[in-house]
Amino acid sequence: MYLLGYDIGSSSVKASIVDACSGKCAASAFFPKNEAAIIALRSGWAEQEPSSWWDSLKLATAAVFEESGVSPVDIGAIGISYQMHGLVCVDREMNVLRPSIIWCDSRAVSYGRNAFDSIGHGKCLSHLLNSPGNFTASKLAWVKENEPELYSRIYKIMLPGDYIAMKLTGEIGTTVSGLSEGMFWDFKENAPADFLLDFYGIDASLLPPVRPTFSEHGRVSAKAAEELGLEKGIPVTYKAGDQPNNALSLNVFNPGEIASTAGTSGVVYGVLGQVAYDPESRVNTFAHVNHTADNARLGVLLCINGTGILNSWMRRNVAPEGMTYADMNEIASEAPIGSGGVSILPFGNGAERMLGDRSAGCSVHGVNFNLHGRAHLMRAAQEGIVFSFKYGIDIMEQMGMNVKKIHAGYANMFLSPVFRKTFAGVTGAVIELYDTDGSVGAARGAGIGAGIYRDNTEAFSTLARLSAEEPSQSDSEAYLEAYEIWKSHINLNDNQ
Repeated sequence: MYLLGYDIGSSSVKASIVDACSGKCAASAFFPKNEAAIIALRSGWAEQEPSSWWDSLKLATAAVFEESGVSPVDIGAIGISYQMHGLVCVDREMNVLRPSIIWCDSRAVSYGRNAFDSIGHGKCLSHLLNSPGNFTASKLAWVKENEPELYSRIYKIMLPGDYIAMKLTGEIGTTVSGLSEGMFWDFKENAPADFLLDFYGIDASLLPPVRPTFSEHGRVSAKAAEELGLEKGIPVTYKAGDQPNNALSLNVFNPGEIASTAGTSGVVYGVLGQVAYDPESRVNTFAHVNHTADNARLGVLLCINGTGILNSWMRRNVAPEGMTYADMNEIASEAPIGSGGVSILPFGNGAERMLGDRSAGCSVHGVNFNLHGRAHLMRAAQEGIVFSFKYGIDIMEQMGMNVKKIHAGYANMFLSPVFRKTFAGVTGAVIELYDTDGSVGAARGAGIGAGIYRDNTEAFSTLARLSAEEPSQSDSEAYLEAYEIWKSHINLNDNQ
């Protein structure tokens, strides 16, 4: 038996077929091959046509079946991962009424800020665990005010993954995790957030019916089967946003476990076992894939804009022409822990939420022209990225999270031994590296939802751990001392 996973991103749509027994990926494909277009009619706007996701999904589906040689009759279940926070509006005939307002669209910022101030910070944080911000509910409030005629024709609103499930099955539904990412879920009442809907004047009937994340969300319809070359009746049994799904892909389900990525930007996504929030709203908290009212599992999400982009800047502007990242890692390892007193703040890629939405900028501190060279700068850049992650993890620990393990894909900054050793050393956590991705994770999630696997332990029993970085007890003091020096420069900037 095989499982089919889809990952609906803003750049592309990826499909993977996974052997349910071995856990091996039989084939993967993504479309479009060039980055998908984003419609930006005004500055700060970002929209995509939902039909373009479906068109790419059709191409990716055809490609994975052709490459793998798997028969559609052998697909036991389908799972969906998707770009979070997008808004899709449909009428009663399930026709899309306007392009989707996607995650990076900022038009609703003022709507969320007004709701936060008017309703009260305390109530929003204690019930939503976040500010209403620029999330899906605020995007819908913008549509209501600015496109009233279109708004009057909305039958249901959906997230991007809900739309794909609707196209596959002809049924409309969502999850608690999905509602929470849109600021539609009240964690105190364990119900839709009526107080925010009332403030925005939004009828709760526009929300789709709620189903468990791991459950049947419908079965492939005859129409979809014909379009995709699938068998009619395959169940869609899992659906989650990309960050919760990335954590699932890395087998992160339990309190204290963290999933991390460190590409151009970086993400730290930790699981919390109690309902809590950051009073300063420096991190976002959503229902994780296995959250229930009786067994809290919250995903605390920290996104850092300035991470790998600093390392790529160093390669373009500091490293000699032609130097590879592997060469840079080797040179960085020549400098001591703490980079001889050199610290770099990596925040040169815009405002950082964990710094109170402040644009701190990238800055270099402690350079002595007679002592320091290229190796110190290259190591300080990598340490600075790790220390920004540690800064966010400190916020999570203040919320009650006890960080024990950090799971990551073996890619990007995690390819660097200096980066991995620093991360383990400063956090005291084991860094475990895996070879997986979102579409493969969605396929495994479908196996859980369909009952093919008893639980996540069985589903991920075949997930191969490539390596693990244990924290060095002998070096921990040096890492923490370097971190405190680095952190003092943030505090210095705060006082400027």
